[in-house]
Amino acid sequence: MVSAMEIRENNISVQPRVLIADDQPDLLEALRLLLKSNGYATEAVTSPAALLGALSQSEFDVVLMDLNYARDTTSGAEGLDLLSRLKTRENTPPIVVMTGWATVGLAVQAMQRGVGDFVEKPWVNAKLLEILNTQIQKGRENRDRQKQSLEDARTQTKIASQLKLRESEVEEAREIQQRFLPHEIPAIPGFGISSMWQPARVVGGDYYDILALKRETLGICIADVAGKGMPAALVMGNLQAAFRGLAASESEPEVVCDRLNALVCDNLGADRFITLFYAQLDGEARKLRYVNAGHNAPIVVRRDGSHKRLEIGGGVLGIFPNERYASGVEDLAAGDRVVFFTDGVTEAADSAAEEFGDKRMVDIVLENRSHDAEQMQKNIMKAVHEFCDGAWQDDATLIVVAVN
Repeated sequence: MVSAMEIRENNISVQPRVLIADDQPDLLEALRLLLKSNGYATEAVTSPAALLGALSQSEFDVVLMDLNYARDTTSGAEGLDLLSRLKTRENTPPIVVMTGWATVGLAVQAMQRGVGDFVEKPWVNAKLLEILNTQIQKGRENRDRQKQSLEDARTQTKIASQLKLRESEVEEAREIQQRFLPHEIPAIPGFGISSMWQPARVVGGDYYDILALKRETLGICIADVAGKGMPAALVMGNLQAAFRGLAASESEPEVVCDRLNALVCDNLGADRFITLFYAQLDGEARKLRYVNAGHNAPIVVRRDGSHKRLEIGGGVLGIFPNERYASGVEDLAAGDRVVFFTDGVTEAADSAAEEFGDKRMVDIVLENRSHDAEQMQKNIMKAVHEFCDGAWQDDATLIVVAVN
């Protein structure tokens, strides 16, 4: 004989609770004694109303119920009606029906109303206990699944809430970062300037700035913080504050970079560095005085198609605190174009992992040298976007200066 003590939850024996419903006191007592001797706890009721009341007040592992409660009734109608009501109730335990007037049709109707098994009176003790144990185990497994489903649902809700909060925070960070970038480009006679920033994620580590300095002179900066996402964006924010403070002094580009490097070395960790290109554009003299601190060398293209790269400067910012930077000077003439960019442009890759590359960059600059700054910028970014199918692996920034 299978005893109730063999039913376990989480490796701990749990005494099953059985709700017995029948209108015959002697039968209830016989079942109580049988189940008690086999490790069950029982509660007995004698009517459908009492059964519903007991279920509303306590938890049971199984219901063992008769289909007939009025002594002159043998149709099972009372029990079938009760089963219909139980079927609409949440968390009803498994039901085993017991009747002395069983028919195939009655058994089918009972099963259709959610009955787990069917026992005829008089019952066989071993068979009844086996059925109860089976139904209790199924009920506990079902409750475990429901409990797990509820837990999973709560977890998913919590994750969704956290993601929504994070999305809100990241969107706010993006808005803040966009405010770091110039909204209006200062104008100087004889020059056109256009810029574009394309983050690989919602926020990124590219930075550019265009500042009005002394009369008809602009400070133009483009930089790339090593890394992506929020950490790079935080470093970029600090870089912006430091650069603007130093550039406002109108010091020479090499002095600005010397001081900026010292600040970055003090504040960045060993695994971070910044590439930066800083130039002062003298509109009246048509000269570009610059420092390249380990950045992608901007391209200067002439009206006749000749071109050169602006490479003079020094190492990246944030590695060697005693680094000293040299400056270069480039004379500009009407029809010249200067293209500044970060490595997110040239390292944009297609589906075969082939990068856009420096050669394509030079070629697209040469092809578009007759356009004004805005159209040239749009054409270059459009070509790169089509090449990588919009899947930017890194932040991409582009500035075009056109000499009219």
